[in-house]
Amino acid sequence: MRRTVFVYLLCFSVLSLGAGYFAFETTLAASIDEATIAKRRAQLESELAHLETLIKQQQEILQSKQGERVSLERDLEIIDAEISKSRLAIDAQRVAIADLTEDIFLKEATVLELQEKINREKESLAGLVRRTAELDDQSLVEVVFSGKSFSEFFEEVDDFHEVKLALEKSFRELEGLRDKNLDAAQILSNRKAEEEELHELQKLQRDRLQNQESEKAKVLRATKGEESKYQEYINTNQKTAAQIRTELFELRGTSAINLVDAIEFATFAGNKTGVRPAFILGVLKQETRLGEFLGNGTWSVDMHPTRDRPVFQVIVSTLGLDPNSMPVSAKPGYGWGGAMGPAQFIPSTWACYGGYINLKTGGCGYSSSVADFYAGPWKYDANADRLRVVRGKQSPSNPWDNQDAFLATALYMKDLGADAGTLAAERMAALKYFAGGNATNPAYAFYGDGVMGHAADFQSDIDILKSL
Repeated sequence: MRRTVFVYLLCFSVLSLGAGYFAFETTLAASIDEATIAKRRAQLESELAHLETLIKQQQEILQSKQGERVSLERDLEIIDAEISKSRLAIDAQRVAIADLTEDIFLKEATVLELQEKINREKESLAGLVRRTAELDDQSLVEVVFSGKSFSEFFEEVDDFHEVKLALEKSFRELEGLRDKNLDAAQILSNRKAEEEELHELQKLQRDRLQNQESEKAKVLRATKGEESKYQEYINTNQKTAAQIRTELFELRGTSAINLVDAIEFATFAGNKTGVRPAFILGVLKQETRLGEFLGNGTWSVDMHPTRDRPVFQVIVSTLGLDPNSMPVSAKPGYGWGGAMGPAQFIPSTWACYGGYINLKTGGCGYSSSVADFYAGPWKYDANADRLRVVRGKQSPSNPWDNQDAFLATALYMKDLGADAGTLAAERMAALKYFAGGNATNPAYAFYGDGVMGHAADFQSDIDILKSL
């Protein structure tokens, strides 16, 4: 933790934080605590790296086994590898949560320290204001009748000038402390939201593990460990084209659609972007399984107030929709909701795909002050509407329109590298989509695995329909 020396102006007892005023003064005990925390975090990071290596090993087993001939032994080994990966992912999430807990402790101390400095600076500022008022209230007549000499009078004038300079400096320092404190508080809020998110993901991962163990038990019950019975079991459970045509594709934020239509939308999007249709379907399926099928939140309550609400109002106005009647995702146990339609785009992300431009910057992504940027004003630009251009539409793109949602997902995945065509590139794109800068953190690995599992199932459906 950085340290600073507090210099006090002897005249008027003004607190000056100097060039290092953003740093923190710590006691010996605090330093020991920090050293302990740093050691603990290093241990957690080492444990997380070890878990990541183990997860990669299980992933390699899965990939090698998937290339082998279908057999009972092979598929049981695949299920076992998936179970092992799920258990390791739960451990990774536990470690990541512990790491975040340590970070939150330090951030809370940071916010507290900054607030204490702000309070001290306010006291100094109040003293300066009082002294300024005292000097400012003295008239020339009062000085003459006070018996002071002219030299003493001009000394007070000089004092007045120095006080005003100190006052200006104190204002600047207080403003800087305030901004620093706001930044630290925002980081703290983000860390707490991330911690809550990981707790929720742990629950989902445990459900996934339970399903995998149930699947293994089901296979063993049906086959009694015999290869011939397993081949019969596979044939019995093999989907037909007729079944595929009648299946529904579940979507968030809108009603389910026929799977054949979903494949058609994904194929169109894939042809336009180079992203595999089955992978597009896998992403959307994973999004559905992560939460409610239909958005049950409201924009005025569940949507981020500064990041998403301003542009959301422009989106629905452009589309001629009532914002209060449009379904958006509710807040989860962490962070904000407000995601729109089947692809679950938040408004500030949809802006860059649906043609919404910040009139101050002429762009859709922030470049400086986040809050100021997202405040707008926003305007729809048909030429910047990527979905409209690709589809050749005559109307603005709509996040609640199924085909627009499929294409937006494909464009987003292309921007994240999924068009490279490899399974590894697809998985990483899915992880970036879900976890952003935490994409390589093994605590989030299950999301990428889930997407790729769904993609494999959809690829099988697509291949069956193509074989007709």
